[in-house]
Amino acid sequence: QVQLVESGGGLVQAGGSLRLSCAVSGRTFSRYTMGWFRQAPGKERESVAVITGTGGSTYYTDSVKGRFTISRDNAKNTVYLRMNSLKPEDTAVYYCAAAARPFTTSHTREYTYWGQGTQVTVSS
Repeated sequence: QVQLVESGGGLVQAGGSLRLSCAVSGRTFSRYTMGWFRQAPGKERESVAVITGTGGSTYYTDSVKGRFTISRDNAKNTVYLRMNSLKPEDTAVYYCAAAARPFTTSHTREYTYWGQGTQVTVSS
């Protein structure tokens, strides 16, 4: 069983930064492609950033390119999302998820394990 626990969310002013962390249990962390997703009230869950098991390939949705950075530390079983230049439209619950895939994928159906989410609120 793989368990994911996010942390690092909070309230920040527009233009500020946050770093989200997702700690993953289990000994096969490096085999999973990891993704960060977000869901704002009344909207569908969307993919934000994805990183493959080795960290060799990443994906970002257009709205966060140049502002967000996904990374992982396989020795610590942790994936991170560094968010800079935050905007009010980035406000959402952010989830991390694990997919048993060797490639990046933004489709929620590919992800088997999900964390409980962490709230990010960006004030204007």
